[in-house]
This record gives sequence, C-alpha cells and structure tokens, in this order.
Amino acid sequence: MEITVTVNGQPYTRTVEPRLLLVHFLRDELGLTGTHWGCDTSNCGACVVLMDGVPVKSCTVLAVMADRHEIRTVEGLETSDGLDPVQQGFRAEHGLQCGFCTPGMMLTARWLLDRNPTPSEEEIREALSGQLCRCTGYENIVRSVRWAAEHEAAANAVSDAIPDQRADTAAPRTRSDSEVQA
Repeated sequence: MEITVTVNGQPYTRTVEPRLLLVHFLRDELGLTGTHWGCDTSNCGACVVLMDGVPVKSCTVLAVMADRHEIRTVEGLETSDGLDPVQQGFRAEHGLQCGFCTPGMMLTARWLLDRNPTPSEEEIREALSGQLCRCTGYENIVRSVRWAAEHEAAANAVSDAIPDQRADTAAPRTRSDSEVQA
C-alpha cells in the first residue's frame, strides 16, 4: 500500500506492506532510530511517538494507519533554537541512565506539558505510568519533567514581558513643529 506520512514536519511517501508496524516504518524505512522497539507487547512505552499530537505506542499502530497523519519522534523535539526544554530537563536532572526508555518518556512529557504547562508531581507520574524504566526509579525522570515545566514557564514569562518591537516600527514617526524648528 502507498502511504504518505508527515514525520517531524517532513512528508514521506512509501509503499509498505499492510502489516508493517509504525515503529518499523520509522526505524527501517526512514532511519529514525530514536524510536525504540522494546517489549513488542505495548507494555514498555519505549516506542511512543506523537501521532497528531497524541502519544501512541508505535508497536501497536500499523504504518498504514498513519497515512495522512503527522508523527513526531524524539528526533523532532530539537528545533533550530536548540534542545526542547524536556530534553534539557532530562540532561540537567539526570533523567536517563541507559536511555532506552528516554525517547518515549520525553515525547510523553512533551505531550503533557503541551496540555498542562504546570503539572503536579502526581500528574507527571500518571502521564508517565504507561512507560517502564528499569534503571532510574522514576525520581529523576519526574524531576526532569518538573525542570522542563519550570524553565518553559520562565521562558514564556520573559517573552511575554518583552514589548513587541514591531509596534515601534509599524508607522514612520513624524516630527512635531517644535522639533522641526529646533
């Protein structure tokens, strides 16, 4: 079957087997290996990607089901401005050890913060409850998401406080009669 899927803002058209899983499409067809293939039973969450902005376990989604949808992988978190605050938080708060669960954790955290910019610890834990980590004990992961929320809120507050420079240049300034005579 021919499908067109937009992944990290880039459209891809491929002919795929109807039974091909999205995780294998991303890894094998597109070379986006940040999406991990773990348990093969949808229990671990290592394969989580965002499909139209919602976390899905790509080991349970057929690639043909993603036709005409937008997929965001961990590779799509970083922008031209740099790392996403979630990525920065995982680095700053040591939210990863082996890193196997990290891509799914980060995408789930990004989804949570997009919906709830100031989640409580309980809300973070609930959002991440479909993800397994065998290394960290989750404390550093929760701290990483809180770090991202706090730093993202601070950055938004700063950008909201900076006046829009375009207002100053929107119309040419005319001189008053007293300024012209001076």
